[in-house]
Amino acid sequence: MTITLQELAQRLNAEFKGDANVVIRRVNTLDKAGADEVAFLSDEKYHHLLEVTHAGAVIVTAADAALCPVSCLIMDDPYLGFALAAQALDTTPAPAVDIHPSAVIAEDAVLGQGVAIGANTVIESGVELGDGVVIGPGCVIGKGAKLGARTRLWGNVSIYHRVTLGDDCLVQSGTVIGSDGFGYANNKGEWVKIPQLGTVVIGNRVEIGAGTTIDRGALGDTCIADNVIIDNLCQVAHNVQIGYGCAIAGGTVMAGSLKLGKYCIIGGAVVINGHIEICDGVTITGMSMVMRSITEPGIYSSGIPLQPNKEWRRTAARVMRIDDMHKRLNQLEKQSDKKN
Repeated sequence: MTITLQELAQRLNAEFKGDANVVIRRVNTLDKAGADEVAFLSDEKYHHLLEVTHAGAVIVTAADAALCPVSCLIMDDPYLGFALAAQALDTTPAPAVDIHPSAVIAEDAVLGQGVAIGANTVIESGVELGDGVVIGPGCVIGKGAKLGARTRLWGNVSIYHRVTLGDDCLVQSGTVIGSDGFGYANNKGEWVKIPQLGTVVIGNRVEIGAGTTIDRGALGDTCIADNVIIDNLCQVAHNVQIGYGCAIAGGTVMAGSLKLGKYCIIGGAVVINGHIEICDGVTITGMSMVMRSITEPGIYSSGIPLQPNKEWRRTAARVMRIDDMHKRLNQLEKQSDKKN
């Protein structure tokens, strides 16, 4: 795929300086880009690379344009420009093209225009696929599931019965949506399964990483709002509610009936307790454990940063003595109050 600098500027809604006819084929870093590649500068620590870059063009701010020795695209946010340029030059193949003859499709399934289905995929009874849906090889779309227009699934994705995905969603390989939540009663030591009778409802423009699992609701539904991004290997338990515009990094575990507000950012490997609420605009840094509701926007962290082992052992030993130290401190305070 190729595009001229002028065409790319139009796609990015950017001002350009230099040769409008420069042909761009790929996106690359400042230090590695060649004459047919576009780079970007969004971090001051890479300023020194701008002066020596061999890129065909660089996406920069207006302040950096004067320092650019090659053609440039000028934007307020060069990182956003990088994302848009990468989209314009994307060569990722489609998960499937046309409908493979080995696909098994129920007679009553409803397929929109331009649907593509990969080899050995199973489309069960009552499924509805919107226009332009693309489903990779080896997928299973359960009874009564609905996929909105232009939604794409990579290979080996399992969508259980009655699950709904909106328009323009992207699901990476190995993800499971609509599996049973972890619901059991205990009868004198014997586990009694509680059928999970709800489903999963996913909005528009949601992207879900590889190997992630999203459980169906026990009675109500597990719901994910529009414009949410979820990374690889995350666990979203039954009846979790995720608000508009949230970003959830890899390895995060969300227990059941959590309510996550709008525009929350969850770092990698975070564990969040169930039956709590997190308000809009909360950022939780990686490896944190969230046990209580959060009612004020802001950045939250927990856990002990990495230390040399000997220091960590001393820290851990002191943590184990906190209750005793607290009692002794109270006694000292009482003695001090009596003396005063």
